[in-house]
Amino acid sequence: MSFSIAGKTAIVTGAANGIGLAIGRHFADKGANVMFADIDESRLLDELGGRSEEENISYFAGDLRERLTIANLISATIDAYEQIDILVNGARQVIATDPLDGDDDSVRQLIDQNLMPALRLSQHVAKRMIKQTEEDESDEDQPAGTIINLSSIAARRTHPNLLAYSVSSAALDQLTRSLAVALAPNRIRVNAIALGSVMSASLQSTLKENRTFRDDIEKHTPLARIAPATELAETAQFLASEASGFMTGQILTLDGGRTLLDPVAAPAH
Repeated sequence: MSFSIAGKTAIVTGAANGIGLAIGRHFADKGANVMFADIDESRLLDELGGRSEEENISYFAGDLRERLTIANLISATIDAYEQIDILVNGARQVIATDPLDGDDDSVRQLIDQNLMPALRLSQHVAKRMIKQTEEDESDEDQPAGTIINLSSIAARRTHPNLLAYSVSSAALDQLTRSLAVALAPNRIRVNAIALGSVMSASLQSTLKENRTFRDDIEKHTPLARIAPATELAETAQFLASEASGFMTGQILTLDGGRTLLDPVAAPAH
């Protein structure tokens, strides 16, 4: 089986920084056409300005909580590359939650931010992937596409101050399984990566504010380190390639062994 994604077209959301940016750059370096999507246009320009002349790199700025923005993103990708083969739902937000505060609206906020755009974008992209296979009857056994969600080990761990993030991550895991079953007849695979000790933008910001936090994470991680975002990008390439062609509905854990341990109070990212 091949790990190649050369010539494929990918949409990567949350791609202006951190993990989304690392995945988009990695995919582009491996020969894929990549549409980097994020709400932060200035950050996209800062990160991609030096590569703006490369034909396999484009960017789209907009709020994916808006349905029209999702439609515009798909149209922009089709205009640029004529097809969509890979979707990486990488846009995520982490908010601390007070579980006893009746006025705390973080659960709804993270459902709207972390879950609903992934659902709606997956639905629209899947329809495009199905249309592409209907238009190309050359090989009915060829895969139609693959969708990759970025989730978290917080979906399986209990940390009161991460209530909203945990709930939205658990919902994203179930979305992955449900869409995998629904889209399997159309030869579209759906998988997720549950992040633990990976250097995301939010984790990097937290480490700058709390210098002892790194020690706490490493102490609760059997491999005793925080993985760079490039390691996750390679896992995403595996899920996007034919090497994982018989895998769907799976939640791959990338956490250095964190979930093998029991301490409930250990931070989950």
